[in-house]
Amino acid sequence: MSFHSMWAELLPIGRNSASGGYRRYAWTGADADCRAWFRQQAEDRGLVYEVDRNGNQWAWLGDPAAGDAVVTGSHLDSVPDGGAFDGPLGVVSSFAALDELRGRGAEFAKPVAIVNFGDEEGARFGLACVGSRLTAGRLTVEQAHRLTDGDGISLPRAMEAAGYDPEGIGADPERLARIGAFVELHVEQGRALDLSGDRVGVASAIWPHGRWRFDFRGEANHAGTTRLADRRDPMLSYAETVLAARREAELAGAVATFGKIAVEPNGVNAIPSLVRGWLDSRAADQATLDTVVSGIEKAAREYADAHGTDLDVVRESFTPVVEFDHALRDELARILGTDTGLKVPVLGTGAGHDAGILSGSIPTAMLFVRNPTGVSHSPAEFAAEDDCVAGVRALADVLEGLACR
Repeated sequence: MSFHSMWAELLPIGRNSASGGYRRYAWTGADADCRAWFRQQAEDRGLVYEVDRNGNQWAWLGDPAAGDAVVTGSHLDSVPDGGAFDGPLGVVSSFAALDELRGRGAEFAKPVAIVNFGDEEGARFGLACVGSRLTAGRLTVEQAHRLTDGDGISLPRAMEAAGYDPEGIGADPERLARIGAFVELHVEQGRALDLSGDRVGVASAIWPHGRWRFDFRGEANHAGTTRLADRRDPMLSYAETVLAARREAELAGAVATFGKIAVEPNGVNAIPSLVRGWLDSRAADQATLDTVVSGIEKAAREYADAHGTDLDVVRESFTPVVEFDHALRDELARILGTDTGLKVPVLGTGAGHDAGILSGSIPTAMLFVRNPTGVSHSPAEFAAEDDCVAGVRALADVLEGLACR
């Protein structure tokens, strides 16, 4: 099946007609449809299909137990109203690259696998890369059991409702020991390739990044009868903190975003008692990120004091800088540059990925495909079909160089 045909099959799943974006949340109906699509692709190719203890899907060519396997893939879930390419491009390209290699008559010296990691975006339970985190032991069973969605449904309960046994979740070192290299293809979440005029690039590193929850607590009261001077309004503290985050990020050459907010009691005619905002911040190095976040927190506490509100700051997740395996990264550049003559820029990224989570356990690398808009996590996310096809060929070349005779 061609890249175009596979892409067309997957495209309608989980798409919201009103926004044009995708709502493929972990362990929901849309997720089940995506997983069924993955299984069908595996079976159509005669691959060995399996689901691991953490709900990640695998499609194997060769003996899974042989060791030193070359694995590729990505994820199929989405952020709320996300784009079509973030995640799915890597999975579709993996099947297409395998088809390309078979068409070339490639002889495989190592097992090859395609993986769909579960719940990479964290849209439902608030933590990114759950499937790969569990596999790598970066998320404990106890922590996973405490994850709940907006309706109070726990992760294990959601898995069980979707037909999967949650009792076995946890670190999977035996599976990781089978893997010699993991290469994830992903649409670029920025415009570096568009600006350089290249279709495909190799990742150098993932910026350190994290999520912090800011809880501003004040006093609920009547919006029409409470004098301004008598108010303890946490919304004011929050609003000024949002602006402070922008200033701190600009000064440091980093990024900082308050993209999610919860308000209580959330009434039009009520002064809030609680404003809870989630900060996402990323920078090229740890020292810069620390400076940005500490600057935002310092400003937030000053605003909270000024408005008579209280503030709690909780770090909910954090990922340090990820330097992809230098030997594997250089091998990808050699295969694509020396062997094919393709110009391959090496670039960093501020976005987190399953490859970053796994990098502490196995050699990992990433390929990026050009995104002319630079837009991601939005229905406007885009990659031209000829660039996608170039990505498939690049991935096929890499897999041939790593896994074939």
